[in-house]
This record gives sequence, C-alpha cells and structure tokens, in this order.
Amino acid sequence: MEDKKNPNQISIDLKEDIAQGIYSNLAIITHSPSEFIIDFVRIMPGVPKAEVKSRIILTPEHAKRLLMALKDNIAKYEASHGPIRNAEGQDSMLIPMNFGGPSAQA
Repeated sequence: MEDKKNPNQISIDLKEDIAQGIYSNLAIITHSPSEFIIDFVRIMPGVPKAEVKSRIILTPEHAKRLLMALKDNIAKYEASHGPIRNAEGQDSMLIPMNFGGPSAQA
C-alpha cells in the first residue's frame, strides 16, 4: 500500500532547549503598519528591573490568527476548568506589581 502524504501537513521540529519554555508573567505588545511585536517579560517582586526573555515578531495577519487561536483555547480551557478571573479590583491592562502577596516589610 502506497503512503499518501498530505501536501498541507507540515513537519515541525521542537528542539529540547526550546521545549523547556521560558517563564513570562508580562507581555508588552507594540505594532507598526507592517508588524506586531510581542515582548515576553519576567518581572520579579522586589527587583526594580525586568528583563525581556523573548521577542516574537508577527505580520498583522499572523497576529490576528494568534488572537483567534488564543480565544479558542481560552474558551476550551474555561469549559473544562471554569472561568479565568482577573484579580479583584485590578485593571487587566495594568502591570500587577504586588503579585498578590503581602506588602514587603523591613
């Protein structure tokens, strides 16, 4: 029997160092007429300087596909695990600087 390959199927290689991922708790999104730039940042309590851990540059079309894929995946997640909530009284567009814990004291 002959193997029929799907011409629309893409083989994706995931290298071990990339598969481990990078933790980020903040994304900063900017755009120009031709691209969207997403900087993934890690901010830590008590550390006054944050570091960009990864930058992704997308065309506007790919940015919109990412938005739709995120909406779809969030809907599936919430259907299984319940609604994802924002911290009470916080504007979802503000950077959470207290990390939900008690205030630091000396």
